[in-house]
Amino acid sequence: MSASASSDEVLDGLRRQARKLVAELAGPVRRVRLRSGETVLEVEWHGPAEAAPAPRTDPEPVAAPVAETATAPDRPAVRAPVVGTFYRAPEPGAAPFVAVGDLVRPGQVVGIVEAMKLMNEVTADQAGRVVEVLVEDGKPVEYDQPLLALEPLAGRSG
Repeated sequence: MSASASSDEVLDGLRRQARKLVAELAGPVRRVRLRSGETVLEVEWHGPAEAAPAPRTDPEPVAAPVAETATAPDRPAVRAPVVGTFYRAPEPGAAPFVAVGDLVRPGQVVGIVEAMKLMNEVTADQAGRVVEVLVEDGKPVEYDQPLLALEPLAGRSG
């Protein structure tokens, strides 16, 4: 069997798995990415599909007020790593990972985006102080959407 034929079989298998996965999911799917060894199948739908928020029956954790505004162009932001549902806390009823006024360091977990039943950690890519929470807990987010606005810590010694 040639490498091309083997790669085609793997790709066919990934396609079947993608169709099965999309058929089983409730609500619209915007992006699917499957990998088998070196072979990757990524499908993204563009258009007016609306992401359905995940149903949560637990009481929402008490948190700082949330603003739904865009970040200022010069203000850094922590951004969504994937399309999914943003959660500010590690589990329902728990305290949020961070709140307005908290200092964060590079690599610190500041939230979770649930995508296809997988929990993806959202980490800060730079140090700063959280000045604004831009997305409410449990709301759908797009890839690279700003989630938290930061004030850089430039000039501070630590």
